[in-house]
Order: sequence, then C-alpha cells, then structure tokens
Amino acid sequence: MGTVTNRRAFLSARMLRRKSDVIRPPGAIEDRFDDLCSACGDCAQACPEEIIAFGQDGYPFVQLQTSPCTFCGECARSCATGALEVDHMDAWPWRARVENTCLSLNGVSCRVCHDSCDHDAIRFKLQLGGRAQPVLDRDACAGCGACAASCPAGAIALERQSEHQSKAAQ
Repeated sequence: MGTVTNRRAFLSARMLRRKSDVIRPPGAIEDRFDDLCSACGDCAQACPEEIIAFGQDGYPFVQLQTSPCTFCGECARSCATGALEVDHMDAWPWRARVENTCLSLNGVSCRVCHDSCDHDAIRFKLQLGGRAQPVLDRDACAGCGACAASCPAGAIALERQSEHQSKAAQ
C-alpha cells in the first residue's frame, strides 16, 4: 500500500508541498499520514460539521471557512487505517492568524471574530484614528476556526505552530 500511496503523492506533485501547508483532520499522524491514509472518505462522512474535504491528491483536509471544528473525534473514531487517532487529537498544531485585510485594521468597526470565539482568544486594542488592532492569545486559541468561519473579510487563516511554540504552550 505504501508504494501506491507514494506513487499517487509523486504524480500529484504532493512531494513538492510542505507538510505545513495542509490542515489534516484532528488526530492526524502527520509524519506517516500519506502512508497510512487510504483516502476512503470515512472521516469526511463521520464529520458532523462537514468540514473535511478532499484535495486533488485524494487525501482529506480540513476546511474551516464555513464551520469550526468542535474536536468531537468522530473523524478519528471512524478511521480504520490509523491515519487519525483519538489519542493524538490534543496535538492539534493549528492556531489563528489575522491577516492585513482585517476590517478593523482598515478602519471598519468589526468584532465578529471576537464574538464567535468561545475561547476568548481574540481581543482588540484601540488605536488612534478609530482603528483597533486585533490581538491574538495563542495560548487561549484552540485552532477551531470559529473566527475564520465568521470573518466577513476572510482575514483569518490558521497556521501551524512550530514545535517550540507547542512546547511553550504546554
């Protein structure tokens, strides 16, 4: 199975993509995901939020533009190949990042991301000229994507924490 997976990855140019570019479902065994995942679709069918899609390479990824992840674990429980493990779900390395297209940064009064964050990870610091600077508390951020899904400007993305950042937060 590893040979087929590797051939598929090579032919889809997946080898050129860095592992940090793709948000795999919670519980993903990142360093062996391509070898373990059979792209069967069980994780996507089990996801109650319907946030798991499949890329051109055939592998599942999480898209948080429409709905946040509740980390319910259904995707990992449905995975028969071991590519997703419930015990590995606390290692979710993704955290929110606010882009320069944020409405508040551009003088438009908006606090939708703050209102949608159940973890109170986004606050606003008032600036001169009627602007407000979004301030993200990475320790409070769960990486669920509620802020990204609710942002009217699409100004919030998730980025992978480095190993150093992950250990510092623990």
